[in-house]
Amino acid sequence: MQSLGRLDNTSPDTPVADRVEAYANPITKMKVSRTPVSNIVLRAILLPCVFALAACPAFADVAALQPEKIPLWPEQAPVGDGTFEASAASIAVHRPPQPNGAAFVICPGGGYGTLVTGAEGHGIAAWLNQHGIAGVVLEYRLPKGRAFVPLLDAQRAIRIVRSQAKEWSIDPNRIGIIGFSAGGHLASTAGTHFDAGDPKAADPVGQVSCRPDFMVLIYPVISMGGKGHSGSRANLLGRDAKPDLIELFSNETRVTRETPPAFLAHAKNDKVVPPEHSQMFHEALQASKVPAQYLELPEGGHGFNGYKGPMWDAWQTQSLEWLAGLKVIPPAASK
Repeated sequence: MQSLGRLDNTSPDTPVADRVEAYANPITKMKVSRTPVSNIVLRAILLPCVFALAACPAFADVAALQPEKIPLWPEQAPVGDGTFEASAASIAVHRPPQPNGAAFVICPGGGYGTLVTGAEGHGIAAWLNQHGIAGVVLEYRLPKGRAFVPLLDAQRAIRIVRSQAKEWSIDPNRIGIIGFSAGGHLASTAGTHFDAGDPKAADPVGQVSCRPDFMVLIYPVISMGGKGHSGSRANLLGRDAKPDLIELFSNETRVTRETPPAFLAHAKNDKVVPPEHSQMFHEALQASKVPAQYLELPEGGHGFNGYKGPMWDAWQTQSLEWLAGLKVIPPAASK
């Protein structure tokens, strides 16, 4: 199965809204004669084309990708040490035209130093929408050594989606998390550090569970130990992290029978984040008898050849088949 192709000449990192603008308005941006008669004739020719374009399924799908942006924290956001701060963290909710009830919170990568929200964020939401799955792009706070900040944002995102499930045509028991590279670390952290919510919380969002129902982890950072990605570790934990903090965020050590099922994909020749990360997590899941599938790709490096080609298509195809096997999505949605 092919990943979502661009309908214009924008790059993979171009924001979806900009891509929609570029696709939707090639006609309306043409220069036209100021002569009244010429304008009338030109409009008579072009308007039917515009209406035909608007009725085109491909156009409708792209137009549907314009997300609703929602702040994560209505007031100040917790840091994890008892203090709070102002925060611009948010989610962008891409709702599919024909929802099947499944949803993913999407964690872009970037080494915990930036966010790759194009190809690993809104582009993933567009692909999910093609299969009836809601895509919720998480723009989490960058930690700068404050280890709990991204996790708190991810947990909050899952709670918001679950609390809004009925309104967004989502099954509250089919909310997963997907992450790439350092975003894969965040996704696996959310899958190994969760709670059922606090029924006494004043905020209704805080009353619901933040456990994801399933995980998809693509070339993920998993460990913060000896094989960990040094840049991600420094950005998340700080330069001189204590051993107990390193272990806490080495997610291969946090797997239990309550950990949600996971699909992992990694290239054998990934030199940035070695495939041992996925291998360790997969082995830990198997040891705890948690359903898991690991796809080791023969090549593609980190990013699977720039988010395109056979390796990129392979993880998308097989992850959808895996989701259908779990009955998260209907079989037809995996095609």
